[in-house]
Amino acid sequence: MSKKLAVLAGARPNFMKVAPLMAAMAEDSDLDPVLIHTGQHYDDAMSGSFLRDLQIPPPKHHLQVGSGTHAQQTAEIMKRLEPVLIEESAEGVIVVGDVNSTVAGALVGSKLGMAVIHAEAGLRSFDRTMPEEINRMVTDAISDLLLVTEESGRVNLLKEGHDEKRIVMVGNLMVDSLRRHLEDALKTDIVRRLGLEGKKYGLVTLHRPANVDDQEKLAEIVGALATISTELPLYWPVHPRTRARIQSGGLALPERIHLLEPLSYFDFLHMQAKAETIFTDSGGIQEESTVLGVKCLTLRENTERPATIEYGTNRLAGTSAGSILSAWDAVRGQNLRGSIPPLWDGQAGVRCHAALRKFFALPVREKSVVNA
Repeated sequence: MSKKLAVLAGARPNFMKVAPLMAAMAEDSDLDPVLIHTGQHYDDAMSGSFLRDLQIPPPKHHLQVGSGTHAQQTAEIMKRLEPVLIEESAEGVIVVGDVNSTVAGALVGSKLGMAVIHAEAGLRSFDRTMPEEINRMVTDAISDLLLVTEESGRVNLLKEGHDEKRIVMVGNLMVDSLRRHLEDALKTDIVRRLGLEGKKYGLVTLHRPANVDDQEKLAEIVGALATISTELPLYWPVHPRTRARIQSGGLALPERIHLLEPLSYFDFLHMQAKAETIFTDSGGIQEESTVLGVKCLTLRENTERPATIEYGTNRLAGTSAGSILSAWDAVRGQNLRGSIPPLWDGQAGVRCHAALRKFFALPVREKSVVNA
Protein backbone atom coordinates (compact mmCIF):
# COMPACT_ATOMS: atom_id res chain seq x y z
CA MET A 1 0.00 0.00 0.00
CA SER A 2 1.32 3.45 -0.91
CA LYS A 3 2.23 6.05 1.67
CA LYS A 4 -0.23 8.95 1.60
CA LEU A 5 1.43 12.33 2.11
CA ALA A 6 -0.44 15.60 2.58
CA VAL A 7 1.36 18.40 0.73
CA LEU A 8 0.42 21.80 2.09
CA ALA A 9 0.65 25.09 0.22
CA GLY A 10 -1.15 28.36 0.65
CA ALA A 11 0.89 31.43 -0.20
CA ARG A 12 2.36 32.42 -3.55
CA PRO A 13 5.98 31.42 -2.79
CA ASN A 14 4.84 27.94 -1.70
CA PHE A 15 3.68 27.00 -5.17
CA MET A 16 7.13 27.35 -6.77
CA LYS A 17 8.45 24.94 -4.13
CA VAL A 18 5.58 22.47 -4.27
CA ALA A 19 5.59 22.13 -8.09
CA PRO A 20 8.90 20.22 -8.48
CA LEU A 21 8.13 18.15 -5.40
CA MET A 22 4.75 17.06 -6.79
CA ALA A 23 6.35 16.35 -10.17
CA ALA A 24 9.05 14.18 -8.59
CA MET A 25 6.46 12.08 -6.76
CA ALA A 26 3.96 11.91 -9.61
CA GLU A 27 5.01 8.55 -11.03
CA ASP A 28 6.01 6.87 -7.78
CA SER A 29 3.41 4.22 -6.98
CA ASP A 30 4.79 3.95 -3.44
CA LEU A 31 3.83 7.55 -2.61
CA ASP A 32 0.40 9.14 -2.83
CA PRO A 33 0.70 12.94 -2.52
CA VAL A 34 -2.51 14.85 -1.71
CA LEU A 35 -2.27 18.59 -2.39
CA ILE A 36 -4.07 20.87 0.06
CA HIS A 37 -4.40 24.60 -0.70
CA THR A 38 -5.02 26.59 2.48
CA GLY A 39 -6.13 29.69 0.61
CA GLN A 40 -3.75 31.98 2.50
CA HIS A 41 -3.34 33.72 -0.86
CA TYR A 42 -6.74 33.32 -2.36
CA ASP A 43 -7.38 35.41 -5.47
CA ASP A 44 -6.42 34.40 -8.99
CA ALA A 45 -3.54 36.87 -9.30
CA MET A 46 -1.97 35.69 -6.07
CA SER A 47 -2.43 31.94 -6.46
CA GLY A 48 -4.64 30.71 -9.29
CA SER A 49 -2.37 31.81 -12.13
CA PHE A 50 0.63 30.27 -10.35
CA LEU A 51 -1.04 26.87 -10.21
CA ARG A 52 -1.65 27.02 -13.96
CA ASP A 53 1.79 28.36 -14.91
CA LEU A 54 3.59 25.81 -12.77
CA GLN A 55 1.41 22.94 -14.03
CA ILE A 56 0.44 21.94 -10.52
CA PRO A 57 -2.54 19.56 -10.41
CA PRO A 58 -5.73 21.04 -8.92
CA PRO A 59 -5.67 20.76 -5.13
CA LYS A 60 -7.85 17.98 -3.74
CA HIS A 61 -8.82 20.26 -0.86
CA HIS A 62 -9.09 24.06 -0.75
CA LEU A 63 -9.48 25.42 2.78
CA GLN A 64 -10.27 29.00 1.66
CA VAL A 65 -9.04 30.59 4.88
CA GLY A 66 -8.52 34.07 3.42
CA SER A 67 -6.79 36.89 5.26
CA GLY A 68 -6.58 37.95 8.90
CA THR A 69 -4.04 38.66 11.59
CA HIS A 70 -1.24 36.13 11.99
CA ALA A 71 -3.02 34.51 14.94
CA GLN A 72 -6.41 34.48 13.22
CA GLN A 73 -5.06 33.07 9.97
CA THR A 74 -2.90 30.41 11.62
CA ALA A 75 -5.76 29.34 13.88
CA GLU A 76 -8.23 29.17 11.00
CA ILE A 77 -5.87 27.04 8.92
CA MET A 78 -5.44 24.65 11.86
CA LYS A 79 -9.18 24.50 12.44
CA ARG A 80 -9.97 23.69 8.81
CA LEU A 81 -6.97 21.44 8.19
CA GLU A 82 -7.42 19.01 11.07
CA PRO A 83 -10.56 17.25 9.76
CA VAL A 84 -9.02 17.04 6.28
CA LEU A 85 -5.89 15.30 7.55
CA ILE A 86 -8.00 12.96 9.66
CA GLU A 87 -10.18 12.17 6.63
CA GLU A 88 -7.16 11.48 4.43
CA SER A 89 -5.37 9.36 7.07
CA ALA A 90 -2.05 10.66 5.77
CA GLU A 91 1.17 9.19 7.15
CA GLY A 92 2.98 12.46 6.78
CA VAL A 93 2.50 16.14 6.02
CA ILE A 94 4.95 18.08 3.88
CA VAL A 95 5.18 21.82 4.55
CA VAL A 96 7.34 24.28 2.67
CA GLY A 97 8.80 27.71 3.41
CA ASP A 98 7.96 29.91 6.37
CA VAL A 99 4.43 31.28 6.03
CA ASN A 100 1.49 30.79 8.39
CA SER A 101 0.35 27.77 6.38
CA THR A 102 3.73 26.17 7.10
CA VAL A 103 3.62 26.36 10.87
CA ALA A 104 -0.12 25.57 11.00
CA GLY A 105 0.36 22.42 8.94
CA ALA A 106 3.32 21.32 11.05
CA LEU A 107 1.40 21.81 14.30
CA VAL A 108 -1.72 19.96 13.16
CA GLY A 109 0.23 17.11 11.58
CA SER A 110 2.45 16.67 14.63
CA LYS A 111 -0.50 16.68 17.06
CA LEU A 112 -2.18 13.99 14.93
CA GLY A 113 0.92 11.81 15.16
CA MET A 114 1.91 12.25 11.52
CA ALA A 115 5.48 12.64 10.33
CA VAL A 116 6.25 16.28 9.54
CA ILE A 117 8.59 17.04 6.65
CA HIS A 118 9.85 20.62 6.30
CA ALA A 119 11.26 21.65 2.94
CA GLU A 120 13.47 24.75 3.27
CA ALA A 121 14.40 23.97 6.85
CA GLY A 122 17.07 25.68 8.95
CA LEU A 123 17.02 29.17 7.48
CA ARG A 124 17.47 31.84 10.15
CA SER A 125 17.49 35.63 10.11
CA PHE A 126 18.08 35.69 13.89
CA ASP A 127 15.42 38.40 14.06
CA ARG A 128 12.44 37.27 16.12
CA THR A 129 10.47 40.40 15.25
CA MET A 130 9.87 38.72 11.88
CA PRO A 131 6.76 36.50 11.97
CA GLU A 132 8.45 34.23 9.43
CA GLU A 133 11.35 33.61 11.82
CA ILE A 134 8.95 32.34 14.48
CA ASN A 135 7.26 30.13 11.88
CA ARG A 136 10.62 28.70 10.81
CA MET A 137 11.80 27.95 14.34
CA VAL A 138 8.55 26.35 15.50
CA THR A 139 8.20 24.27 12.34
CA ASP A 140 11.75 22.96 12.53
CA ALA A 141 11.39 22.16 16.24
CA ILE A 142 8.58 19.67 15.56
CA SER A 143 9.65 18.35 12.16
CA ASP A 144 10.83 14.77 11.68
CA LEU A 145 12.65 15.30 8.37
CA LEU A 146 14.48 18.55 7.61
CA LEU A 147 15.17 19.23 3.93
CA VAL A 148 17.78 21.97 3.62
CA THR A 149 18.50 24.42 0.78
CA GLU A 150 21.92 25.79 1.78
CA GLU A 151 24.79 25.09 4.17
CA SER A 152 23.72 27.77 6.66
CA GLY A 153 20.51 25.83 7.22
CA ARG A 154 22.38 22.64 8.09
CA VAL A 155 24.71 24.52 10.46
CA ASN A 156 21.80 26.29 12.19
CA LEU A 157 19.90 23.06 12.75
CA LEU A 158 22.94 21.30 14.20
CA LYS A 159 23.55 24.21 16.58
CA GLU A 160 19.93 23.92 17.71
CA GLY A 161 20.47 20.26 18.58
CA HIS A 162 18.72 18.52 15.72
CA ASP A 163 19.76 14.98 14.87
CA GLU A 164 22.12 15.06 11.90
CA LYS A 165 20.46 11.92 10.52
CA ARG A 166 17.22 13.86 10.03
CA ILE A 167 18.88 16.70 8.10
CA VAL A 168 19.24 16.26 4.34
CA MET A 169 20.82 18.77 1.97
CA VAL A 170 18.61 18.74 -1.12
CA GLY A 171 19.11 22.13 -2.79
CA ASN A 172 16.49 24.69 -3.67
CA LEU A 173 13.05 23.69 -4.94
CA MET A 174 12.31 27.25 -6.07
CA VAL A 175 15.35 27.10 -8.33
CA ASP A 176 13.97 23.90 -9.87
CA SER A 177 10.87 25.81 -10.92
CA LEU A 178 12.91 28.72 -12.23
CA ARG A 179 15.15 26.52 -14.36
CA ARG A 180 12.24 24.52 -15.70
CA HIS A 181 10.14 27.54 -16.72
CA LEU A 182 12.60 30.32 -17.54
CA GLU A 183 12.59 29.67 -21.28
CA ASP A 184 8.80 29.84 -21.45
CA ALA A 185 8.73 32.88 -19.16
CA LEU A 186 11.03 34.78 -21.50
CA LYS A 187 8.51 34.24 -24.30
CA THR A 188 5.82 36.31 -22.60
CA ASP A 189 5.17 39.82 -23.93
CA ILE A 190 5.23 41.62 -20.55
CA VAL A 191 8.27 43.75 -21.42
CA ARG A 192 6.73 44.73 -24.75
CA ARG A 193 3.38 45.52 -23.11
CA LEU A 194 5.11 47.88 -20.72
CA GLY A 195 7.14 49.53 -23.48
CA LEU A 196 10.44 48.37 -21.98
CA GLU A 197 12.05 46.56 -24.90
CA GLY A 198 15.73 47.49 -25.01
CA LYS A 199 15.40 49.74 -21.95
CA LYS A 200 16.88 49.52 -18.46
CA TYR A 201 14.52 49.35 -15.51
CA GLY A 202 14.43 48.35 -11.87
CA LEU A 203 11.95 45.91 -10.36
CA VAL A 204 10.48 46.49 -6.89
CA THR A 205 8.63 44.19 -4.48
CA LEU A 206 7.71 45.08 -0.92
CA HIS A 207 5.37 43.15 1.35
CA ARG A 208 6.85 42.39 4.77
CA PRO A 209 4.80 43.86 7.64
CA ALA A 210 7.90 45.36 9.25
CA ASN A 211 8.36 47.47 6.12
CA VAL A 212 4.84 48.28 4.98
CA ASP A 213 2.89 48.53 8.26
CA ASP A 214 5.27 51.11 9.76
CA GLN A 215 4.38 54.34 7.98
CA GLU A 216 7.67 56.02 8.84
CA LYS A 217 9.71 53.11 7.53
CA LEU A 218 7.54 52.82 4.42
CA ALA A 219 8.02 56.54 3.78
CA GLU A 220 11.82 56.13 4.13
CA ILE A 221 11.86 53.28 1.63
CA VAL A 222 9.57 55.03 -0.85
CA GLY A 223 11.65 58.21 -0.52
CA ALA A 224 14.82 56.30 -1.45
CA LEU A 225 13.07 54.60 -4.36
CA ALA A 226 11.83 57.98 -5.57
CA THR A 227 15.41 59.25 -5.70
CA ILE A 228 16.62 56.11 -7.48
CA SER A 229 13.81 56.43 -10.01
CA THR A 230 15.31 59.69 -11.29
CA GLU A 231 18.13 57.53 -12.70
CA LEU A 232 16.36 54.22 -13.28
CA PRO A 233 12.61 53.85 -13.89
CA LEU A 234 11.07 51.45 -11.40
CA TYR A 235 8.25 48.97 -11.96
CA TRP A 236 6.46 47.75 -8.87
CA PRO A 237 3.93 44.87 -8.91
CA VAL A 238 2.13 45.82 -5.73
CA HIS A 239 0.98 43.35 -3.12
CA PRO A 240 -2.62 44.30 -2.14
CA ARG A 241 -1.75 45.09 1.47
CA THR A 242 1.19 47.25 0.38
CA ARG A 243 -1.03 49.23 -1.99
CA ALA A 244 -3.47 49.80 0.89
CA ARG A 245 -0.66 51.11 3.11
CA ILE A 246 0.61 53.48 0.41
CA GLN A 247 -2.88 54.88 -0.05
CA SER A 248 -3.70 55.15 3.66
CA GLY A 249 -0.37 56.86 4.31
CA GLY A 250 -0.94 59.40 1.57
CA LEU A 251 2.45 58.66 0.01
CA ALA A 252 2.96 60.44 -3.29
CA LEU A 253 4.90 58.42 -5.87
CA PRO A 254 6.81 60.08 -8.71
CA GLU A 255 5.73 59.20 -12.23
CA ARG A 256 8.88 57.13 -12.80
CA ILE A 257 7.70 54.62 -10.17
CA HIS A 258 5.11 52.57 -12.03
CA LEU A 259 2.67 50.59 -9.90
CA LEU A 260 1.46 47.34 -11.46
CA GLU A 261 -1.11 44.76 -10.47
CA PRO A 262 0.34 41.44 -9.21
CA LEU A 263 1.91 39.55 -12.13
CA SER A 264 1.68 35.93 -13.16
CA TYR A 265 4.67 33.73 -12.38
CA PHE A 266 5.86 33.78 -16.00
CA ASP A 267 5.52 37.56 -16.39
CA PHE A 268 7.26 38.24 -13.08
CA LEU A 269 10.09 35.82 -13.83
CA HIS A 270 10.57 37.52 -17.21
CA MET A 271 10.77 40.94 -15.57
CA GLN A 272 13.27 39.68 -13.00
CA ALA A 273 15.50 38.20 -15.68
CA LYS A 274 15.56 41.43 -17.70
CA ALA A 275 15.82 43.90 -14.80
CA GLU A 276 18.91 46.03 -14.29
CA THR A 277 18.47 45.90 -10.49
CA ILE A 278 15.88 44.35 -8.17
CA PHE A 279 14.78 46.03 -4.95
CA THR A 280 12.97 43.61 -2.63
CA ASP A 281 12.27 42.40 0.88
CA SER A 282 11.38 38.90 -0.35
CA GLY A 283 13.48 35.87 0.54
CA GLY A 284 12.58 33.95 -2.60
CA ILE A 285 13.47 36.81 -4.90
CA GLN A 286 16.91 37.00 -3.30
CA GLU A 287 17.35 33.38 -4.39
CA GLU A 288 15.93 33.84 -7.88
CA SER A 289 18.01 36.94 -8.57
CA THR A 290 21.12 35.01 -7.53
CA VAL A 291 20.43 32.28 -10.09
CA LEU A 292 19.50 34.85 -12.74
CA GLY A 293 22.67 36.88 -12.07
CA VAL A 294 20.69 40.11 -11.55
CA LYS A 295 21.76 42.69 -8.97
CA CYS A 296 19.51 42.60 -5.93
CA LEU A 297 19.28 45.14 -3.11
CA THR A 298 17.43 43.57 -0.20
CA LEU A 299 15.46 46.18 1.72
CA ARG A 300 16.07 44.61 5.11
CA GLU A 301 18.68 44.66 7.87
CA ASN A 302 19.21 40.89 7.69
CA THR A 303 18.64 37.84 5.55
CA GLU A 304 17.93 34.20 6.33
CA ARG A 305 19.50 33.31 2.98
CA PRO A 306 23.19 34.21 3.39
CA ALA A 307 24.17 32.06 0.39
CA THR A 308 22.68 34.76 -1.86
CA ILE A 309 25.27 37.19 -0.50
CA GLU A 310 28.16 34.75 -0.17
CA TYR A 311 27.75 33.39 -3.70
CA GLY A 312 25.28 35.61 -5.50
CA THR A 313 24.46 39.14 -6.49
CA ASN A 314 22.45 40.08 -3.40
CA ARG A 315 23.36 42.94 -1.07
CA LEU A 316 21.68 44.06 2.14
CA ALA A 317 20.53 47.67 1.79
CA GLY A 318 18.77 48.29 5.10
CA THR A 319 15.48 50.15 5.37
CA SER A 320 16.43 53.80 5.88
CA ALA A 321 16.61 56.18 2.96
CA GLY A 322 20.28 56.78 3.69
CA SER A 323 21.29 53.13 3.81
CA ILE A 324 19.34 52.26 0.68
CA LEU A 325 20.86 55.14 -1.30
CA SER A 326 24.32 54.25 -0.02
CA ALA A 327 23.86 50.66 -1.20
CA TRP A 328 22.57 51.94 -4.54
CA ASP A 329 25.61 54.19 -4.94
CA ALA A 330 27.86 51.18 -4.28
CA VAL A 331 26.33 48.94 -6.96
CA ARG A 332 24.89 51.19 -9.67
CA GLY A 333 26.64 50.86 -12.96
CA GLN A 334 28.47 47.76 -11.76
CA ASN A 335 28.12 44.33 -13.30
CA LEU A 336 28.18 42.29 -10.11
CA ARG A 337 29.56 38.83 -10.65
CA GLY A 338 28.16 36.01 -8.63
CA SER A 339 28.00 32.26 -8.71
CA ILE A 340 25.29 29.74 -7.94
CA PRO A 341 25.26 28.03 -4.53
CA PRO A 342 25.89 24.28 -4.33
CA LEU A 343 22.98 22.01 -5.30
CA TRP A 344 20.95 24.88 -6.80
CA ASP A 345 21.01 22.91 -10.02
CA GLY A 346 17.38 22.11 -10.74
CA GLN A 347 17.50 18.67 -9.10
CA ALA A 348 16.16 19.48 -5.62
CA GLY A 349 12.85 17.77 -6.34
CA VAL A 350 14.67 14.55 -7.23
CA ARG A 351 16.71 14.71 -4.01
CA CYS A 352 13.61 15.45 -1.91
CA HIS A 353 11.92 12.43 -3.47
CA ALA A 354 14.90 10.22 -2.62
CA ALA A 355 14.96 11.58 0.95
CA LEU A 356 11.26 10.82 1.37
CA ARG A 357 11.68 7.24 0.16
CA LYS A 358 14.56 6.70 2.57
CA PHE A 359 12.68 8.30 5.48
CA PHE A 360 9.65 6.08 4.95
CA ALA A 361 11.93 3.02 4.54
CA LEU A 362 10.86 2.37 0.96
CA PRO A 363 13.09 0.13 -1.18
CA VAL A 364 15.89 1.92 -2.98
CA ARG A 365 15.12 2.17 -6.66
CA GLU A 366 16.74 3.64 -9.72
CA LYS A 367 16.23 7.39 -9.83
CA SER A 368 16.22 9.26 -13.10
CA VAL A 369 17.60 12.77 -12.89
CA VAL A 370 15.64 15.23 -14.96
CA ASN A 371 17.41 17.86 -17.04
CA ALA A 372 17.82 21.23 -15.34
